[in-house]
Formats: sequence, C-alpha cells, structure tokens
Amino acid sequence: MVAAPATYDLMLMLDPKAEQATRTQIRSDVKAMIEQGGSVIGDHDYGNRRMAFEIDHEANAEYDLVQFHGPNSVLEQLQRTLRITDGVTRFRIIKLRAGVGDPPDLRQENPVVAEVIDEAIVGVEAGEAPLIEEALDEAVVEAVVEAVEEAVAEEAVEEAVAEVAVEDAAAEAESADDAPPAA
Repeated sequence: MVAAPATYDLMLMLDPKAEQATRTQIRSDVKAMIEQGGSVIGDHDYGNRRMAFEIDHEANAEYDLVQFHGPNSVLEQLQRTLRITDGVTRFRIIKLRAGVGDPPDLRQENPVVAEVIDEAIVGVEAGEAPLIEEALDEAVVEAVVEAVEEAVAEEAVEEAVAEVAVEDAAAEAESADDAPPAA
C-alpha cells in the first residue's frame, strides 16, 4: 500500500519594500519549483502584516502561505533558492500531520465595517459625500460592543458550568459520606 504524499506548508515573508514585480516573480517561481516535482494544493495571501520582531529594521512583511505535496528534492530546491533570493525576508517549511485542518482565513474583514465601506462607495458613486469616518466609527464601536457582550456571555456560561461541577462534586462527596461502611 502506497502512503499518501506528505503535505507541507511554506510560509513566505516577503520584503514589502521590494518592488511589486519582484514579489510577484518570487511567488510564481516558488509555485513553478513546487509543480516541477509536486503539486500546489493551496495558496493564501495574508497581505502586509506586522512581524513579531523587527528584521533588518523592518517591522512589516508580506505573508504568503503555500500548501503543497512534494518529495524531498522539492524541499531542498526551495530551501536552496529561497535562502539566496533577494526580497525574501524569512521562510519556513513545515510538514503537516495527517488530519490538520485548513489554515485560517486571516484576511476576513469585520462584516459591519465592510458593509459601511460598501455603503460609502455607493454614496460616493451617487455623488453624495457620506461621513465615512462617523459611520465607520459607529460600526467599529458596535462591533466592539458586540464582541465584548459575546465574551461576557461566554464567561458567564463557563462560570455556571464550573459552579455546577463544584456542586456535583460536593453532592457526590456527601453521598459517599452517607453510604454505610463496607464490610
């Protein structure tokens, strides 16, 4: 029986100061290298994000996640090439365990904020001058209040569950105390 091919994640951190054409070329070269001996199964552009720490006095990088199947030769070629490629800030290749789910969608927008932005675009196209800042501030405040209310509700549920567990444990201990001694 042939084992299923291993799945790998390649996290690319590209220099945001590099030209757009350079970053696009790096992305296409990576996919071409993978497809020479393997197959790309997912490509996720996470955009320009703040790094955990500065690298060469740069605080941001463009993040890309490429998921693929491939033999060791593809891994070796990727590592060799990405180490010397200008425009690559950092990269990491990780072998995934079987059953690992899909990567998160880190590009999700707050739906309320997206709705306000869409309304503002429609207003501008209609020749109106909407107060985007006020509408956006209200939408953000509403979204934050909603998130806080959900967190408080979750905490209340967790406290109630913990309280019930304590009561159940106390009831079990009491019933054990009331039981006649074993002969």
